[in-house]
Amino acid sequence: MPERSGAGLSASATTRAERDEARRRRAEALERGEGAGSAAARKAARRRAAGKTSFEDRPPAPWGSFPLVEIVVLIALILLVGSFFAGASRRGPMLLGGLALGSLAGLELSIREHFGGFRSHSALLAGAVAAAAITLTYFITKGGGASVAIVPVIVGGIVFMAAFWLFRQAFSRRTGGVGFRR
Repeated sequence: MPERSGAGLSASATTRAERDEARRRRAEALERGEGAGSAAARKAARRRAAGKTSFEDRPPAPWGSFPLVEIVVLIALILLVGSFFAGASRRGPMLLGGLALGSLAGLELSIREHFGGFRSHSALLAGAVAAAAITLTYFITKGGGASVAIVPVIVGGIVFMAAFWLFRQAFSRRTGGVGFRR
């Protein structure tokens, strides 16, 4: 059965602009009192009008309804818990693997929600870019002594501020001027 976008169309058979337009029309209909005229529908319309989002506004995953992120999180949890029971030689790789998989799953969801205009994750995404810049700078300047130890921190701070501004601008363009959404 194809995934439904809420507008009566398959999410894979429509463009993002068409789905956004369908959500806008549903919200306008709810505000006018058309469709489901219940108190819950009116409350949902007020919540959307206030800039809040609901679960149905969440952007769909590119792989459809397959629970890829949930499976990756489950594997990460198994690795993390298993690292406490593993021998000393396997403990570190299992712990790092679990942390890496969990972080990647969260990062993927944050990217999808941010660039889909659902919620702003500017600080989280800028932090991920800054962490990569700090790591790269550390390996480039390694062996430079104690006087060079501050360079990765400075580079990370500059990269964080620039990335935060760029991510906030991207979210603002996607949402029509809204810089932050709860």
